[in-house]
Amino acid sequence: MFIKIKELELRKIEYDENIAPGQIDLGQEVTQTGVVRATGRAELIRENRGPHEVVEDIRLVGRFSAKVETLCGRCLDPVEHSLTEEFDLIYRPTGVDAVKEDASIGLAETEIGYYRGEGLELNEVIKEQILLALPIRPLCRADCKGLCPRCGSNRNVESCDCAQTVADPRWSALEDLRKKLES
Repeated sequence: MFIKIKELELRKIEYDENIAPGQIDLGQEVTQTGVVRATGRAELIRENRGPHEVVEDIRLVGRFSAKVETLCGRCLDPVEHSLTEEFDLIYRPTGVDAVKEDASIGLAETEIGYYRGEGLELNEVIKEQILLALPIRPLCRADCKGLCPRCGSNRNVESCDCAQTVADPRWSALEDLRKKLES
């Protein structure tokens, strides 16, 4: 769904979208496994920046629910995520806040997104919110044992006979010194 500035100038837009799997490209590591449901409203907020400059911001308020799948950060097994989040976002035209020299920004400026052209694509906003809602390092379970670094077997499924600790040859000089001190 494309939210047009021209429509927002006339009225608020209510949306209730069902986005089928495959319509949002979440990247290679995240797969949409079910319908994404997004509901809410979009409205135009006019910000006066002097007598002749008006900035037209788009405010999106809503919620989404989605089912996605990622890979476990330890064992690479698929992990299903059921996400439900609310959002309240402001989008401003690209280039409006541009400054010529480096300047620090406050917390308020980090909360603003930018749009280009005649409006904003809702699917792109939902994509961003889904990716932000996912854990940084998803795990299939809290006690996941991961993969064996030597043979690659999944330690949750099978045990392997690989040595648990492999001495790093770079530490051998210190190991020799420790043995001399102990004797």
